[in-house]
Amino acid sequence: MAVAFPPYIMALSKVQRLYDACDVVFSSPAAAPTLGEIRWLQKILDDVEAEDVGIDDGEKPTLSSPSSSDDELSPKSGRALLPARAFTRITYVHIHQCDDFSIGVFCFPAGATLPLHDHPEMVVLSKLLYGSVRVRSYDWVAEPPPGRKCGLARAVAADEVRRAPCEASVLFPTSGGNLHAFTAVTPCAILDVLTPPYSEEQGRPSTYFTDVTIPSLPGFAFLEETDLPEDFSVAGAPYLGPDLTVDMDDDDDDYDDYDE
Repeated sequence: MAVAFPPYIMALSKVQRLYDACDVVFSSPAAAPTLGEIRWLQKILDDVEAEDVGIDDGEKPTLSSPSSSDDELSPKSGRALLPARAFTRITYVHIHQCDDFSIGVFCFPAGATLPLHDHPEMVVLSKLLYGSVRVRSYDWVAEPPPGRKCGLARAVAADEVRRAPCEASVLFPTSGGNLHAFTAVTPCAILDVLTPPYSEEQGRPSTYFTDVTIPSLPGFAFLEETDLPEDFSVAGAPYLGPDLTVDMDDDDDDYDDYDE
């Protein structure tokens, strides 16, 4: 059963509430999160909007920032916001990362694609904050053998267009579309919670794939590991949302920003 927050926590910022919930659910080494706890986190994500993580979605009237022509001010808090129109390439806004989970936002200009990739041994919760995105996702029919990954995969979403506002989605280590690709139909942003985070040292690297549909087998495709395209890159941007108070034993790991 999911754990309920006391009233004083419910009064905190939405991103603080999300962090606290993740810390409760994911930081216990005794047991894996229950389905009830995952559904609880989904409901918390459902309540988060772009402004809550320091991003202007370009759809609400805002005040111009006196300190920067590129920033906006939040009507609620007066904080500077990252403007959606400024994202001319895929940009990652890092909010928090520790050994147990990570929280961040991918921001896309229209037409940008995040190539097909996997999430080994990970649970991923995602919330589309604004805009529309085309999703292509698969699950392996059988886990590929060690070495170069390839094999038959079942399509979970075939060019499915998701439009904000919509419910947060969740994928699991072997189900729900563990391998997926995103293409922005319009400028959009996706808030991601990953548990545990990617880790080369612990055998959870991010692997990219090509997919070939099989005309004689509708709903399936052959996937093969591939190198990341040389012209693909993700920029980094600062987190401008509300200050985050983290557990003393849960400080952010050293984090290397994406190339600017």
